[in-house]
Amino acid sequence: MDRNLALETVRVTEAAALSAAKWMGRGDEKEADAAAVDAMRKSLNGMEIAGTVVIGEGERDEAPMLYIGEKVGSGAGPKLDIALDPLEGTTITAKGGSNAMAVIALAEEGGFLNAPDVYMDKIAVGAGLPDGVINIDASPAENLAELAKAKKGDVSDLVVCVLDRPRHQKLIADIRAAGARITQISDGDVGAVIATSQIETGIDIYMGIGGAPEGVLAAAALQCIGGQIQTRLVFRNDDERERGRKWGIEDFDAIYNLEDLAHGDVMFAATGVTDGAMLKGVRLSGGAAYTHSIIMRSKTGTVREIEAHHNFRRKSGYDHG
Repeated sequence: MDRNLALETVRVTEAAALSAAKWMGRGDEKEADAAAVDAMRKSLNGMEIAGTVVIGEGERDEAPMLYIGEKVGSGAGPKLDIALDPLEGTTITAKGGSNAMAVIALAEEGGFLNAPDVYMDKIAVGAGLPDGVINIDASPAENLAELAKAKKGDVSDLVVCVLDRPRHQKLIADIRAAGARITQISDGDVGAVIATSQIETGIDIYMGIGGAPEGVLAAAALQCIGGQIQTRLVFRNDDERERGRKWGIEDFDAIYNLEDLAHGDVMFAATGVTDGAMLKGVRLSGGAAYTHSIIMRSKTGTVREIEAHHNFRRKSGYDHG
């Protein structure tokens, strides 16, 4: 991968975000997601890469486009593994909420964990902390005590981000009992994990169960900007365990650290669909639009923010019909 690929990668997330934004607040999750998928796929296929989707919309029989194993790109250029979520926050978008975005990560072949589309338990913190400050097998109280000690503060200073789900009732109760504060989100745990490395968000740690694909995408971002993450796949039944075996999972209780999830030369890009803590959402106005994106690369540690103004009245590579 080279620097020239960075701008092409941002164009992919821009295309998905622009298409999804037309469905913001219209109450139709499927149409919003389909619009993002179609635009991302078209844009990816215009890139000079030999790409394979390893984290996508699901397996081939469940996702007609951008499924796991799909080949994208021209077939020429570098061989890359691709993790993507054309619309991180479909419900958010449909309801006009915050923090929806289009996300993609690229790595050299073998750079991402081939995670099945199941749940994943996660705990993550930002950069600049001692190695091993989090332990997925420790209690919330123990993890929060260690983190407060590392930050030279009190547990009551900490803010924990948790997905607002019934399955997290005990976790939330345990966090509150430990004395920490909580921010609950309806969706968007990729952005929530990234937020632990951005001081302005005020989020110190992420805990809870979300999707495995989102865990790999979040790890790709942390490889670029720093941070720690520990995860464990959650298999609810024999069908899901069989799905895991299909993707090479032998130890169903294995703990996956940052290097297990994403390693090597990794590039991560995201474009805001709706306003969030990290990115501003798409602004549509007549024949023009504004987008706000971020692009990161692990090899250099460079993080760039890109604000773009798109003039649809001129010839464009995007489909805005």
